[in-house]
Amino acid sequence: MPLLRRLLTATLQSKEGHVLVGAPLGPRARAAAPPLATPVVQRPRASGKFLFVGDEKLYARGVTYGAFAPDAQGREYHDLVTIERDFALMAANGINTVRIPHTTPPLALLDIAQRHGLRVMVGLSAEQYVGYLIDRPPGAPDIEALIRDKVRTVAGHPALLCYALGNEIPAPVARWLGARKVERYLERLYRVVKEEDPDGLVTYVNYPTTEYLRLPFLDLVGFNVYLESQECLQAYLARLQTLAGDRPLVMTELGLDSRRNGEDIQARVLDWQVRTAFAAGCAGAFVYAWTDEWYRAGALVDDWDFGLTRRDREPKPALVAVREVFAEVPFARGLPWPRISVVVCTYNGSRTIRECLEGLARLAYRDYEVIVVDDGSTDATAAIAQEYACRLIQTENRGLANARNTGLKAATGEIVAYIDDDAYPDARRAGLCTCSSPIARRSTSRAATWHSAEPASQKSAGSIRGSGPPATMWTCAGGCGTRGGPSAFTRPPWSGTTTATRCGATGSSSSGTAAPRRCWSGSGPRSTTGRGTCAGPAACTGRASLASPGGARPASTMACGAVRRFSRCTSLRPV
Repeated sequence: MPLLRRLLTATLQSKEGHVLVGAPLGPRARAAAPPLATPVVQRPRASGKFLFVGDEKLYARGVTYGAFAPDAQGREYHDLVTIERDFALMAANGINTVRIPHTTPPLALLDIAQRHGLRVMVGLSAEQYVGYLIDRPPGAPDIEALIRDKVRTVAGHPALLCYALGNEIPAPVARWLGARKVERYLERLYRVVKEEDPDGLVTYVNYPTTEYLRLPFLDLVGFNVYLESQECLQAYLARLQTLAGDRPLVMTELGLDSRRNGEDIQARVLDWQVRTAFAAGCAGAFVYAWTDEWYRAGALVDDWDFGLTRRDREPKPALVAVREVFAEVPFARGLPWPRISVVVCTYNGSRTIRECLEGLARLAYRDYEVIVVDDGSTDATAAIAQEYACRLIQTENRGLANARNTGLKAATGEIVAYIDDDAYPDARRAGLCTCSSPIARRSTSRAATWHSAEPASQKSAGSIRGSGPPATMWTCAGGCGTRGGPSAFTRPPWSGTTTATRCGATGSSSSGTAAPRRCWSGSGPRSTTGRGTCAGPAACTGRASLASPGGARPASTMACGAVRRFSRCTSLRPV
């Protein structure tokens, strides 16, 4: 196995709980190279809405790096001395991941990343070959063979975070080819990567203009988003979480040009961009870019400055801002956290509720209560619940909506979070903090946000999960929110406004359209920023929470969603 050949058998434990190794074996060892510091043996994996290394959650705190002017042999990452210096400075400023956007990096770059404890998102450049889907002349390259060779050069490397199939296939090309053809093309390359590196994570870096591409096979969802309004970024991140489903969402590019906006404004904008991304439940965020030095289309780009450092690597104020934000990921220290009521609605859930309650007992949150609503169970559910520190409410069997409303009425917390009895929360970090963060609270009223829940029993999850569609609905104290009722949330049309159901205190519901606001959106530094419309957050006039209809939801999305997930820009059309 490539990974085993590269690693020493001796391991040690880091202060963060990662398993570490000393030095690579065989031909990879270089006499002149400094000793390896903290390379990680265990490979990243996607679980629910986050990335993990072993049992430790991995938040990608990253920057993009390159592309740079190539040497005579066409190698963009040939200056290993500069790379070593850059990576050392990155690590010193709390950065733990690097994205190589347009080129598959040489093995030497990954070795340097390994020495400094960095992980690398490796680009496979699928966007550079998409033209062959239109015209394939004699002698055209074998795209699958090219991708296969690129993967083989880095497969299993300890510094590998994931593969990015491509970066922003141009929207005109995608429209010309048709979405289905592009989707099949990317899926075919995904299969190639998995054949060469089955344990490697794979994504594709998309952007708002082609968000309609349906790529459910990807392990994680990556998006480049450049919005200069915090409110609009919150709304669009909510939409992207909906598109991502039960997979991790990573912001693969965020940033601002300091040449046009000033270095101080760049620093302030990056501060709230990164904080907003993590508060929205993102598994990672990459700032575009590490340095103002950038080479594209055969020339150095000298009319924009998106870097955290200048071309001579002199730090800008943005680097200080990003370092401070990354140090506080996922949330700032010292924030006041409100009381939260966690409601578990159950009916004959004795097979799985024990794991659910044990997970809730392990939550690292200062002030929360657990309420179990037993909806007329005939098994040992109530007896199991009595073994734990929770409030048990037993009722006749009146259905899920009534059980949730019962829990809502009994709740004493400022925020109410629902979790199904066949799921357990992520107690390793953040958990309830995500739904109680100030950013989340501003956009969700008193509704709960739970970004990560896992099936309580892998053995039984297959027969328990998903009896109903992975849709969501509102439930209010007044009683609205039965399955298929008037308050069921439906996906809004692609016309640019968000249709939300507004629930009154008496349980009545009416469909309303949120007032549009103006925001700025664009596909990033590669395109001109365009003006569009953004729908405002959906609101509920009473104390509201979001519930899933018809039983359990798919793994990692079983817990209740957030109102803010449906406060989104449904389109970014010109106005």
